[in-house]
This record gives sequence, structure tokens and C-alpha cells, in this order.
Amino acid sequence: MRIIGGLKKGKKLLLPDSKDTRPLKDIFKESLFNILDHSKHIRFRIKGSNILDLFAGVGSFGLECLSREANKVVFYENSKFATKILIKNIQQLHFKDKSEIYEEDIYKNQFIILEKIKFNIIFIDFPFKEKRVLELLNNIKKNKLLKKDGLISMHRFWKSKDVLPKTFKILVEKKYGKSKLLIGTF
Repeated sequence: MRIIGGLKKGKKLLLPDSKDTRPLKDIFKESLFNILDHSKHIRFRIKGSNILDLFAGVGSFGLECLSREANKVVFYENSKFATKILIKNIQQLHFKDKSEIYEEDIYKNQFIILEKIKFNIIFIDFPFKEKRVLELLNNIKKNKLLKKDGLISMHRFWKSKDVLPKTFKILVEKKYGKSKLLIGTF
């Protein structure tokens, strides 16, 4: 796995030896950034944005955003093992000053620690078996984490039949192999 664009293009990321995390594949990441950069349905700029990377794993999405000159990335990851690799990746790429890491269960604190930050994009790389999609999206909305013109991007198993909030508008839905990408907003 590598950084595919921006200032750190081509730099390799450290990966876990275990199967406890599912790193974001380069082809999925390339497709996502092509949609964000070139879609006629979405107007979005990574440069200068604040990004929230949920279920961050080793940080592939958030680090890609920092390479593309995002202002700040907040990483949420519950696994101590993945967080150790994430920290090493941040240090290796020299992004410590633009990164915050929370090693916590995102369902427990409901983002109280982030109440003063508004994000341009929230990327959610759910474990494929995760069923609490509605709960998480409702917490994001309740805590007003998304800027008015912000986007939420979700990586899901292609067969997932998630219940989404009625106020969530899907702008893009694409299938890639055994996964799918949803981009939407409130």
C-alpha cells in the first residue's frame, strides 16, 4: 500500500501482519479520490480541509489527504495494534503536526471531545460486519461534526443493506469488487 497522490506520492505505508484490520486497497482509494476531484455531482477540495478518518486502521485515507495538503486529519482507531502502525506511518511521512489520534471506541464517547471541530469530509471505513451504521451517522449529525457543505464517505461490504438516516442524501454509490463506496451528506 502506498500514497497515490500529492506531496508524498509513491511513499509506502507500513501494514499490519495480522488480519485484524482490512487496509484500504489502492484501487478503491484511487476511485474515491477521482470522484472527489472530478465528479460533476460533487464539488470538493482536499487542500485546506479538515478530515475525520473513522476506523482509521493504519491511516491510508487520512494520510492520503495529508499528502494532498489537507489542513488536519483526526484519526479514530480502536485497535492498539493498528494505532501503533498508524503512529509510525504518521512519523515516517512527517505529518505529526497535522494529525490527532484517538484510540477509542467511537460508539462510547459519541465524539464529545470533537465538539469544537467541524469537518469537510468524514471517511468511515466500517468493519464489513458492523451493523451500527445508523447509530454512528446519527451521532455525527447530533454532534454537528460535518460542515454545512461537508461530505461523508463510507466503505461497506457490497451486500450491506444499511439503514441510513432519512435526512442523509446519497450523492454517489459505486461497487468495487466485494466493496462499495457511498458518498453523501445531511
